[in-house]
Amino acid sequence: MLTRFCSSLFITLMLLVPGFAQAGQPNFMPSLWGDGVLWGTKGTTELPAPTDNNLQSFDALYVIINNPDAVQFPVSEAAPGNPAYNGGRWFTHTVMWTEEGLAAHDPVPVLTSYEDILFHESLGHLLIVSGSFDGGPPAYFQCPMLPVLGY
Repeated sequence: MLTRFCSSLFITLMLLVPGFAQAGQPNFMPSLWGDGVLWGTKGTTELPAPTDNNLQSFDALYVIINNPDAVQFPVSEAAPGNPAYNGGRWFTHTVMWTEEGLAAHDPVPVLTSYEDILFHESLGHLLIVSGSFDGGPPAYFQCPMLPVLGY
Protein backbone atom coordinates (compact mmCIF):
# COMPACT_ATOMS: atom_id res chain seq x y z
CA MET A 1 0.00 0.00 0.00
CA LEU A 2 2.84 2.41 0.85
CA THR A 3 4.36 1.82 -2.59
CA ARG A 4 1.03 2.66 -4.27
CA PHE A 5 0.74 5.78 -2.11
CA CYS A 6 4.30 6.95 -2.89
CA SER A 7 3.85 6.33 -6.62
CA SER A 8 0.59 8.27 -6.66
CA LEU A 9 2.13 11.09 -4.65
CA PHE A 10 5.06 11.33 -7.08
CA ILE A 11 2.74 11.42 -10.11
CA THR A 12 0.54 14.04 -8.43
CA LEU A 13 3.54 16.21 -7.58
CA MET A 14 4.87 15.98 -11.13
CA LEU A 15 1.50 17.06 -12.51
CA LEU A 16 1.16 19.94 -10.06
CA VAL A 17 4.64 21.40 -10.51
CA PRO A 18 4.03 22.86 -14.01
CA GLY A 19 0.86 24.63 -12.87
CA PHE A 20 2.43 26.23 -9.81
CA ALA A 21 6.13 26.57 -10.62
CA GLN A 22 5.95 29.06 -13.49
CA ALA A 23 4.15 32.08 -12.13
CA GLY A 24 2.84 34.24 -14.93
CA GLN A 25 3.06 31.57 -17.64
CA PRO A 26 -0.40 30.45 -18.83
CA ASN A 27 -0.84 26.71 -19.11
CA PHE A 28 -3.75 25.81 -21.36
CA MET A 29 -3.19 22.09 -20.86
CA PRO A 30 -5.36 20.07 -18.44
CA SER A 31 -4.29 20.93 -14.89
CA LEU A 32 -7.36 20.70 -12.66
CA TRP A 33 -11.00 19.66 -12.61
CA GLY A 34 -13.84 22.08 -11.94
CA ASP A 35 -17.54 21.23 -12.24
CA GLY A 36 -16.70 18.16 -14.34
CA VAL A 37 -14.57 20.11 -16.85
CA LEU A 38 -10.78 20.09 -17.25
CA TRP A 39 -9.15 23.52 -16.89
CA GLY A 40 -5.71 24.98 -17.43
CA THR A 41 -4.15 27.40 -15.02
CA LYS A 42 -1.70 30.24 -14.53
CA GLY A 43 0.24 30.24 -11.29
CA THR A 44 0.42 33.72 -9.83
CA THR A 45 1.11 34.18 -6.16
CA GLU A 46 0.92 32.73 -2.68
CA LEU A 47 -1.57 34.58 -0.48
CA PRO A 48 -1.68 35.17 3.27
CA ALA A 49 -4.19 33.17 5.27
CA PRO A 50 -7.64 34.76 5.13
CA THR A 51 -9.33 36.45 8.04
CA ASP A 52 -12.90 35.94 9.15
CA ASN A 53 -13.78 38.89 6.89
CA ASN A 54 -12.50 37.36 3.63
CA LEU A 55 -12.56 33.58 4.15
CA GLN A 56 -15.64 33.33 1.91
CA SER A 57 -13.61 34.74 -1.02
CA PHE A 58 -11.57 31.49 -1.26
CA ASP A 59 -12.65 28.24 -2.89
CA ALA A 60 -11.41 24.88 -1.72
CA LEU A 61 -8.93 23.09 -3.98
CA TYR A 62 -8.80 19.35 -3.32
CA VAL A 63 -5.45 17.71 -4.07
CA ILE A 64 -5.96 13.94 -4.21
CA ILE A 65 -2.62 12.30 -3.49
CA ASN A 66 -3.21 8.56 -3.73
CA ASN A 67 -5.28 7.40 -6.71
CA PRO A 68 -3.31 4.28 -7.71
CA ASP A 69 -5.29 3.62 -10.90
CA ALA A 70 -5.44 6.93 -12.76
CA VAL A 71 -3.92 10.35 -13.21
CA GLN A 72 -5.85 12.52 -10.81
CA PHE A 73 -5.73 16.29 -11.24
CA PRO A 74 -6.81 18.49 -8.32
CA VAL A 75 -10.53 19.25 -8.04
CA SER A 76 -11.89 22.75 -7.43
CA GLU A 77 -14.95 23.55 -5.37
CA ALA A 78 -16.29 25.71 -8.21
CA ALA A 79 -15.25 26.81 -11.72
CA PRO A 80 -15.87 29.74 -14.06
CA GLY A 81 -19.57 30.02 -14.88
CA ASN A 82 -20.55 28.73 -11.44
CA PRO A 83 -21.92 31.58 -9.27
CA ALA A 84 -19.93 30.19 -6.31
CA TYR A 85 -16.57 30.58 -8.14
CA ASN A 86 -14.33 33.18 -6.50
CA GLY A 87 -11.98 33.92 -9.40
CA GLY A 88 -9.13 31.60 -8.51
CA ARG A 89 -8.30 32.24 -4.86
CA TRP A 90 -7.68 28.83 -3.30
CA PHE A 91 -7.53 27.16 0.08
CA THR A 92 -5.75 23.85 -0.44
CA HIS A 93 -7.09 20.62 1.05
CA THR A 94 -5.20 17.33 0.91
CA VAL A 95 -7.39 14.33 0.05
CA MET A 96 -6.56 10.66 0.43
CA TRP A 97 -8.56 7.59 -0.49
CA THR A 98 -9.14 5.51 2.66
CA GLU A 99 -8.42 1.79 2.78
CA GLU A 100 -12.20 1.28 2.64
CA GLY A 101 -12.46 3.51 -0.43
CA LEU A 102 -9.60 1.79 -2.24
CA ALA A 103 -11.12 -1.62 -1.51
CA ALA A 104 -14.57 -0.52 -2.76
CA HIS A 105 -13.35 0.45 -6.24
CA ASP A 106 -11.59 -1.40 -9.01
CA PRO A 107 -10.41 0.80 -10.59
CA VAL A 108 -10.42 3.82 -8.28
CA PRO A 109 -12.41 6.52 -10.09
CA VAL A 110 -11.12 9.90 -11.20
CA LEU A 111 -12.87 12.63 -9.22
CA THR A 112 -13.95 15.52 -11.44
CA SER A 113 -16.20 17.72 -9.31
CA TYR A 114 -16.93 18.96 -5.82
CA GLU A 115 -20.00 16.72 -5.87
CA ASP A 116 -17.73 13.68 -6.44
CA ILE A 117 -15.64 14.74 -3.44
CA LEU A 118 -18.70 15.14 -1.20
CA PHE A 119 -20.23 11.85 -2.35
CA HIS A 120 -17.13 9.75 -1.69
CA GLU A 121 -16.43 11.54 1.60
CA SER A 122 -20.00 10.70 2.74
CA LEU A 123 -19.27 7.02 2.04
CA GLY A 124 -16.12 7.12 4.16
CA HIS A 125 -13.98 6.66 1.05
CA LEU A 126 -12.03 9.92 1.38
CA LEU A 127 -10.10 11.57 4.19
CA ILE A 128 -9.87 15.36 3.73
CA VAL A 129 -7.38 17.48 5.68
CA SER A 130 -7.22 21.27 5.45
CA GLY A 131 -3.88 22.50 4.16
CA SER A 132 -1.19 21.27 1.84
CA PHE A 133 1.31 18.42 1.97
CA ASP A 134 5.06 18.85 1.52
CA GLY A 135 5.79 19.80 -2.07
CA GLY A 136 2.17 20.61 -2.87
CA PRO A 137 0.70 24.00 -3.65
CA PRO A 138 0.71 26.63 -0.92
CA ALA A 139 -2.14 26.49 1.59
CA TYR A 140 -3.53 29.78 0.18
CA PHE A 141 -2.77 31.04 -3.31
CA GLN A 142 -4.17 32.70 -6.39
CA CYS A 143 -4.35 30.83 -9.68
CA PRO A 144 -7.11 31.47 -12.23
CA MET A 145 -8.73 28.67 -14.21
CA LEU A 146 -8.19 28.90 -17.98
CA PRO A 147 -9.95 27.05 -20.82
CA VAL A 148 -8.06 24.00 -22.07
CA LEU A 149 -7.06 24.48 -25.70
CA GLY A 150 -7.64 21.69 -28.20
CA TYR A 151 -9.22 19.33 -25.71
